[in-house]
Amino acid sequence: MRRCLVLIALLVCGGEAAAQAKGKGIRLWNLTTETISGFQLSPAGKTDWGPNQCLNDKDKEVDHDERLRITGAEPGRYDAKVSYPNARQCVVRDIEIRADAVFSIADKDLKDCTK
Repeated sequence: MRRCLVLIALLVCGGEAAAQAKGKGIRLWNLTTETISGFQLSPAGKTDWGPNQCLNDKDKEVDHDERLRITGAEPGRYDAKVSYPNARQCVVRDIEIRADAVFSIADKDLKDCTK
C-alpha cells in the first residue's frame, strides 16, 4: 500500500512538472488599433532594446487583437518600443511581465510617439 501511494505521488508531481514545462510562455496581446510591425523590450528605464519580437510571428506582424509569443525575456518590468508599418514608433513604459502570462498594450499606453 505504501509503495502504491509513493508511486501515485511521483506520477502526480511528474505530471505537474510536465504541465509547467508545456506552459504557453509570455505573450503580448495587441489591443492597439493598428497592426504592429516591431516590438522590442528593454529593462525599465533603460534603452537597451532587444530583438524585434514580431519576427517570432509567422507573418512578422501582430494584428489588432492578436497575441505574440515573447522569447528571451525573463519576468520583470520592461519598457517597449512599438513600431508600425507607417514608420511611426512609440514607447510603452513600465510593463510588468510575468511568467506564462499575457500582457497587453493599448493605444492609451503609447507614449513619446514619432511621426
